[in-house]
Amino acid sequence: MRSPRLAALELRRFGRGRLPRAALVALLLLPLLYGALYLWSFWDPYGRLDRIPVALVNDDKGATADGRRISAGDEITKGLRDSEVFDWREVSAAEARTGVEDGRYYLSLTMPADFSARIASSAGDSPATSALQVRTNDANNYIVGQISRTVFSEVRTAASTKASRSFLDKIFVSFSDIHGATAKAADGADDLTGGIGKAEKGSKALADGLGDAKDGSGKLAKGLKTLDKGADDLEKGSQKVADGTQKLADKVNGVADTLSPFVAKNEKTIGDTAQLVADSAKVINDNLKTLVKVAPTAAEGAHTAADTLAAVHKARCETPVLPDTACADLAKAKDAAADVAKVADDLNTLVADQDGDLKTLRTNLTALQKQAQSLADDAPHLSEDLDAAVTEVNALNTGAAKVAKGAKKLHTGIGSAKTGSVDLDAGVTELETGAQDLNGGIFKLSDGSGKLADGLHDGAGKIPDYDARQRDARTAVMADPVQLASHDLHKAPNYGTGFAPYFIPLSLWVGAMVAYMLITPMNRRALAAGAPAWRVALAGWLPVVAIGVLQTTALMAVLHWAIGLEMTHAAATMGFLFLVTACFAALVQWLNARFGAAGRILVLALLMLQLTSAGGTYPVQTSPGFFNAIHPFLPMSYVVEALRRLITGGGTAPVWHACVVLAAFTLGALALTALSARRRQVWTLDRLHPELSL
Repeated sequence: MRSPRLAALELRRFGRGRLPRAALVALLLLPLLYGALYLWSFWDPYGRLDRIPVALVNDDKGATADGRRISAGDEITKGLRDSEVFDWREVSAAEARTGVEDGRYYLSLTMPADFSARIASSAGDSPATSALQVRTNDANNYIVGQISRTVFSEVRTAASTKASRSFLDKIFVSFSDIHGATAKAADGADDLTGGIGKAEKGSKALADGLGDAKDGSGKLAKGLKTLDKGADDLEKGSQKVADGTQKLADKVNGVADTLSPFVAKNEKTIGDTAQLVADSAKVINDNLKTLVKVAPTAAEGAHTAADTLAAVHKARCETPVLPDTACADLAKAKDAAADVAKVADDLNTLVADQDGDLKTLRTNLTALQKQAQSLADDAPHLSEDLDAAVTEVNALNTGAAKVAKGAKKLHTGIGSAKTGSVDLDAGVTELETGAQDLNGGIFKLSDGSGKLADGLHDGAGKIPDYDARQRDARTAVMADPVQLASHDLHKAPNYGTGFAPYFIPLSLWVGAMVAYMLITPMNRRALAAGAPAWRVALAGWLPVVAIGVLQTTALMAVLHWAIGLEMTHAAATMGFLFLVTACFAALVQWLNARFGAAGRILVLALLMLQLTSAGGTYPVQTSPGFFNAIHPFLPMSYVVEALRRLITGGGTAPVWHACVVLAAFTLGALALTALSARRRQVWTLDRLHPELSL
């Protein structure tokens, strides 16, 4: 018997009697109840937020700013009541506090007494932030608290925008005052430019003058350097003179001490001797001509006499003729004659050396005469002249010492002056450099002040002077300069549409799970008849697939026409869900066929793993690592992703990927069921007496 016929026979069992038929109807409607009721229950929860009771406390006392009355609390209260968010109920602060605590209100919003005053302070000297006070209680409902944070963030933004408009309006009003003040500053900058121009001329003159001073200080330093060298030479020379005069004084004083008594005692003798020399020189000078003529003859006669006496002495004394006494006298006479001859030779030589130049000899004799005569004249008071000379030498020595000491002081002073002149030159150089820098800086300052004046004039022209209409338009933009221009690709129209890809496969899995509670995973007749294993597997799988198709059709019909689920690709969605039904039926069949009663528990466990790892609510990346690890290996992960594209739109690549994965799961599960069918065709004690039975 073929598998389709076996599947048809299996379904015919539900037509025998009321209870089987009721069971089949319940089986068809179970996914509908499971999926449709879930989606219907929170199809559009954000569209019914106006039913949630929320306490609103307005304690704001208002404030006055720039002569205007501000009642920010009243304005926010009116805006909230006009909105369709929450069921606002104005109550007191105490009532709001107790109501949130006991659950009568899900949350409360309070505007404190100084709310407007703090907003108004933004335009004053001491700005302060204002605060909307929100009290929530997650014990009442956690999701409402999350929604309220988003809603109150928008309320805070609106209030901040209003406060900013008031503050910015005052800024724009101040622009006119700034414009006038800037114009005055520009005029002042013009005056400053003129004054700086005069200062620049003065600084240039100062720099030029310091340049001349630099040249003079350089020359002064150079001259003092030369003078210092001369003073050094003077100091050394004067010291040598002082040392020489000291030696002279010491020697003169020493000689004077010895000579002075002798001179004082022999003044007359010195005078007479000097006079004798003068007279002798005069006599010689007077008889010089005669002496020149007589000298050769006299020399010759002296020699003749000497020779004669020598011969007589030889004749008389070598052969003693005369007595010894006579011989002695004759010897003396001989020696004296020899001496006379020598003197005559010397005189003759002296006269001969003059080469006959009597004029020169006479000049010398005249000089000798004068000098000797002068000495003879001075001899009577020679002692007094010697004392005077000693006194003058001592005075000269004292003066030379003073000159040396003064030269040293002069050298020291000129050295200090030289050092000072160098410092002066360096200082004047620095002053000149500074004056040049000053001149350059003032020049730049003059140029900068001119630019400042031009800039202030330009700035005064650019600072706006807004009227009331212009201020209002600009404060509106600046108070809320950024608008959120969002563009949702393939936006889900409501909460239920967004969660449909998650609950639809959940319903179909439950439908397959319950179907195999009523239908055996492997046809007993086929097993008993020894049909091929693959035919047994198909015979148990096809009835549930047929029921799943009916379940899917009923579920999607109600979701579309009764609840309002719109699908971008309706036909493709239905075809894909039929494949999902076939896959889920194959997996549930295999778990029941392979593990028997325990397989039902495994089916439930596998459902829980798929629900927690499919990413149907929050992205799977936000789940712990375990769920991220099993996510790629479970079929519902691919079903959810594909249904999102089929229902809300988008690229279809995930859909085709899911089809391949589901087909693989289906074929794999059927193959494993066939393997289990082959094993079931052999009876064992475990089959006769199972350990667990449900």
